[in-house]
Amino acid sequence: QVHLVESGGGLVQAGGSLRLSCAASGIIFSINAMGWYRQAPGKERELVADISSGGSTNYVDSVKGRFTISRDNAKNTVYLQMNSLKPEDTAVYYCNAVVHTGWGKWGDYWGQGTQVTVSS
Repeated sequence: QVHLVESGGGLVQAGGSLRLSCAASGIIFSINAMGWYRQAPGKERELVADISSGGSTNYVDSVKGRFTISRDNAKNTVYLQMNSLKPEDTAVYYCNAVVHTGWGKWGDYWGQGTQVTVSS
């Protein structure tokens, strides 16, 4: 089993910053892509940013220049630094990881979600 545990959400004023962390634990041989998704009330879950095992990154247009995704492969941890936050960034943020658990098996795992609320 693989568990993803997120931390770092909270309430912040517009223009402020938050840093999300997500640590993977369990039977992990390697991790391919890691990413952050978010879901606002009444909306579908969307990809915010992802990062490959080699460090290549991808961002949704609405966060480019404001958010930075990074990872520490030694710690099986992915981070999301969020600057210049806007009220429209308010959502539950979910961590995702594609994990090799051995014997050729790969799984797609999710964290429990962390609330980010940006007040105007």
